[in-house]
Amino acid sequence: MATVTQQDPGRGHPRRWWALGALVASMLALGFDLTILNVALPTMAAQLGATTGELQWIVDSYVVVFAALMLPAGLLGDRFGRRRMLVTGLGVFLAGSLAGALVDTPELVIAARSLMGLGAALVIPLGLSVLPSMFGEEERGKAVAAVTASMAAGMPLGPLIGGLLLDHYWWGSIFLINIPMAAIGVAACLLLLPESRDPSSPRVDALSTTSSALGLGALVFGIIEAPERGWGSGPVLGSFAVSAVLLTTLVARERRAVRPMLDLRLLGHRAFLFNSLAATLGTFVFSGLLFMLPTYLQEVGGSDAFGTGLRLLPMMGGLMVSARLSTLLVRRTGPRPVVTTGLVVLCFAALLGSRTEPGSGYGFTALWLTIAGLGFGLAMVPAMDAALGGIPAEEAGSGSGLLMTLRQVGGAIGIALLGSLVAGAYDDRLDTAGLPQGAADAARDSLSGAHAVAEQLGLPALARSADAAYVDGMSTVLVVCGIAALVTAALTALLLPNPRAAAPAGRPGRPGGPGATPAGAVSDADVARLEADDRQ
Repeated sequence: MATVTQQDPGRGHPRRWWALGALVASMLALGFDLTILNVALPTMAAQLGATTGELQWIVDSYVVVFAALMLPAGLLGDRFGRRRMLVTGLGVFLAGSLAGALVDTPELVIAARSLMGLGAALVIPLGLSVLPSMFGEEERGKAVAAVTASMAAGMPLGPLIGGLLLDHYWWGSIFLINIPMAAIGVAACLLLLPESRDPSSPRVDALSTTSSALGLGALVFGIIEAPERGWGSGPVLGSFAVSAVLLTTLVARERRAVRPMLDLRLLGHRAFLFNSLAATLGTFVFSGLLFMLPTYLQEVGGSDAFGTGLRLLPMMGGLMVSARLSTLLVRRTGPRPVVTTGLVVLCFAALLGSRTEPGSGYGFTALWLTIAGLGFGLAMVPAMDAALGGIPAEEAGSGSGLLMTLRQVGGAIGIALLGSLVAGAYDDRLDTAGLPQGAADAARDSLSGAHAVAEQLGLPALARSADAAYVDGMSTVLVVCGIAALVTAALTALLLPNPRAAAPAGRPGRPGGPGATPAGAVSDADVARLEADDRQ
């Protein structure tokens, strides 16, 4: 059994840079996994016969498990050993990736993705919390920057790598790419990482953990199943009722806890509340767009998988540019006008995108995607930084955990709700008159199914109807996103505090300021957790 070690603050572990390289590779794989799957959704719909609802579950199962288990997983690492739980998480992620590459039904892919979400829940909170035991104070900033940058770099690279793999191999190859990187991470953790723990951390509350996982799962189930079963059907209403009971139980229990996993009292800080709202809305829209766009670009626009990855780059590029720009703007004006402006820009982009028609060229799509990316970066990055800056320093660890959880829940609901709106509109507007029942059902299941039926039966009118129905659904979703962004912009403009003294960009533990992780912003939360570990 490894000896528990703590390095002197001014010294580092002798093999620290090798270990850092392995952590960077592992985080890069997790960054890929946040976006690489999206370009594969049309291929999986065609080759696995997956319906739109099943595609939503394939994406959301990962996010739901991750959001529900991230906090207790981090606490397990604090109490039982961060290296041990990091190795466990990488092993679980590796096993889930291998299973995802080998299975051949949507249900089994969903199960594999859930397993990957469990592994990610262990890896992401602990990937940064092991750094204080390896690096001295002078080098720790560089180490944090390397790990956070690897996660951020994985997101824009994910669609490109996924598209390249799909153009040459079968859909399971997008999971296989995780295996060597995770295996390297496991070996390096076992051989190079020192063990560290914090026995004084709160205990894992099994009831709260269960309530959060099942409550969020029931909510997502109801939203995804509503288009097919009906919003007023028994199973859908029952799932919403179960979710309400479980989440209410979670809130009540956490409010009474002396050391809660989710410190909901932080929502009493106005700066934290409204900045978290802006960041969560951004994640809601971003996740929903990444679910819808690959199908539109491939099935309606005629792109291959790699071309789809390339065509998503304007949004990623706009986000990364504005994330850097937002740091300078916040120093001049404070966070409120920057966050509000970002939300207004996002509203404009969504409403512009809602004008898309089946015959619209990619130039128009690239225009509104670029504007959307600019809005995301201006709104989300300063909002996350200001949320953590708006609470006392001793609550940074709890605040980062709550902010991260809220954003992941927003992403899960975004995929579920916006995907369901697209599916409902598509089903309502698709013209299947005169088709045999089996062919009509296949056409309604997904856009790729409709194209397959149209090709088999020689019905180009069905393909045109399906394209128009999907674009109509996407336009409806973009209008909803625009309205939500505008309402949130009004709330932030009226109610968000605006401290003019921005935090220094180079403060310990958060190199580069709020622009350090523009794409996923997962690591902003983890860096705050690292700060809390430093204080302990």
